[in-house]
Amino acid sequence: MGIKNFFDLRKIKKFRKKHKIGLCLSGGGARGFSYIGVFKALEENGIKFDMVAGTSVGSLFGALYASGMTVEEMAEKAKNIKNKDFRNSKLGFLPSKMDRLSETLDNVLPAKKIEDLQMPYYAVAVDLRTGKEIHFNEGNLTSIITGSCAIPGVFVPVKYKNMLLVDGGVSNNIPADVLKSNGCDYVVTIDCNCTRGGGTNSNSLITQFFTSVGIMMVNNSKKGHKCSDVLVCPDMKRFNSLKIIDKEEMIKEGYKATMEKMPEIKKLFAGKIDKK
Repeated sequence: MGIKNFFDLRKIKKFRKKHKIGLCLSGGGARGFSYIGVFKALEENGIKFDMVAGTSVGSLFGALYASGMTVEEMAEKAKNIKNKDFRNSKLGFLPSKMDRLSETLDNVLPAKKIEDLQMPYYAVAVDLRTGKEIHFNEGNLTSIITGSCAIPGVFVPVKYKNMLLVDGGVSNNIPADVLKSNGCDYVVTIDCNCTRGGGTNSNSLITQFFTSVGIMMVNNSKKGHKCSDVLVCPDMKRFNSLKIIDKEEMIKEGYKATMEKMPEIKKLFAGKIDKK
């Protein structure tokens, strides 16, 4: 290691003792496989966060990241995941129960409870019974993640304790504010669904429904963007958020977008970006 690199590393360590930096992962359905590429870029550059928060598929990959699982392990597990591991409804217009997703998570997640993860972690969901946004930092990991991923109209809401949970994106699709309110000075956000809110010419009721949901999510995503100090937006427009296809290509897009923003991320860790 050269002298310059040694002193740069010392600056990063010194900075992180004074400031907490959080990683925020947005919702985005199947596009969340791009997070494996994101983690690969972070790992290659020695970037380690103090806290992670996620909504929907972001809560799933956030849990894997917070567990300390390596990129190689994630990629290996991702190879075997198929659409049928998420949906069990044979009729496309009927919502699926979360049984298959629960089974998949039990096989994939290395921890059973949030408290067992290696770093502080928050999963965002919405309780239909109260209408409140819930920030989980303890409890059963599988139940909480399935609740956070329960897209209305696609999945049946998840019963957990005295709550009826649905996708956190209903209220907060990019929970950067959750990290800021829990002690993070800076937040790096990965938004794997930056193209949400685009219109459609389709006459399909299902397509129109999901287009409408995307438009509604645009506004609650703006708050997350504003709370982020560095924003990474992989180009995921060509991928279907409801179907798992081209996983390798999604991973490449996540890696590419993160590497493009790596100079900004490194400046943030070195304390060279002014706090908002």
